[in-house]
Amino acid sequence: MSIAALLMAAGSGTRFGASQPKQYLPLLGRPVIRHAAEALLAGGAVTLLQPVCAAGEEARVAALLAGLPGLLPPVAGGETRQASVRRGLDSLAQRDPVPEVVLVHDAARPVVPAGTIAALLAALDQASAAIPAQPVADTLKRAADGIIAETVPRAGLYRAQTPQAFRFGALLAAHRAARAEATDDAQLMELSGEAVRLVAGSETNVKITFPEDLDRVAAQMGHKLLPRIGTGFDVHRIEAGRPMVLCGVVVPCEFGLEGHSDADVGIHALCDAIYGALAEGDIGRWFPPSEQRWKGADSAQFLVHAASRVAARGGVIANVDVTLLCERPKIGPHAAAMQARLAALLGVDIGKVGVKATTTERLGFTGRGEGIAAQAAAMLLVPG
Repeated sequence: MSIAALLMAAGSGTRFGASQPKQYLPLLGRPVIRHAAEALLAGGAVTLLQPVCAAGEEARVAALLAGLPGLLPPVAGGETRQASVRRGLDSLAQRDPVPEVVLVHDAARPVVPAGTIAALLAALDQASAAIPAQPVADTLKRAADGIIAETVPRAGLYRAQTPQAFRFGALLAAHRAARAEATDDAQLMELSGEAVRLVAGSETNVKITFPEDLDRVAAQMGHKLLPRIGTGFDVHRIEAGRPMVLCGVVVPCEFGLEGHSDADVGIHALCDAIYGALAEGDIGRWFPPSEQRWKGADSAQFLVHAASRVAARGGVIANVDVTLLCERPKIGPHAAAMQARLAALLGVDIGKVGVKATTTERLGFTGRGEGIAAQAAAMLLVPG
């Protein structure tokens, strides 16, 4: 059975109140839409993933979902959700072969509980449509102008969730026959006279609508992450005539550091700490000094890569800390700028980055001013 999924990301998310639609907001280091897409694909049943986004956002969505199996080029949605789903269905209808089953999922739902998709597909053996839903547990009130008008009986009421599953031909026909807007695709099937079966929903299948929803999902998903600690150490000799670059900041100094790249000893140590926490070797593995293309390179790109490896593993950076060991230059006046630069490169809040310095009381090569050393530590939270 061929199964495709429409990932609906064309909404503006105005109720959330953020500067960008909620599906693009970061959640544990990755955008919400990426979590939603990976959740759809996790069970292996879905073989085609068709994103539907706002017009003009196609390149952005393609980049955020790059590398996922079965990913199709994003389709521009319409003015309403129903119109957007229709455009996604029309795109899938042009494929050969046409999918037998289609799932429709909100990009603002980053969690698809285990077993949900399997239950939906099993329900399609008895109906043309199936949705996950939960019984309404709270007392319902209908109100006007802040005053309760009546209490609504909750018996038989359910909260609908996504992904919703449909026989592809039946859903496409329902959309083509639609003469009014429906609240979801299941309602279109109801209006077409099709039976829609319910399967058990879950409290963990949260649709992010308000800021507190994002916090709740982050806390929920964070429980599945395990801490991993890495350390890094690097040394570079003093070299006259080169700029002094430390933790991504050019520090005024009459000398710089010797190295194949820009010799940013602080960033090099921090990269090793991150790679070490991931058990992915060291900076030399990813950026060998034997390769000419890294000669004089800005070490900032190395740190961006290290952070991307954390995200690729589904992890987040909890905090990092760098200590520079030198007699000169004085680090204190530049520490705040270094913190800000490292935070920007890592994509984390500045409060998660520590930068400090110490001398070795004129002992050793750093004390004699022959070089600068750096040690770093990184705490990551990564799926076990």
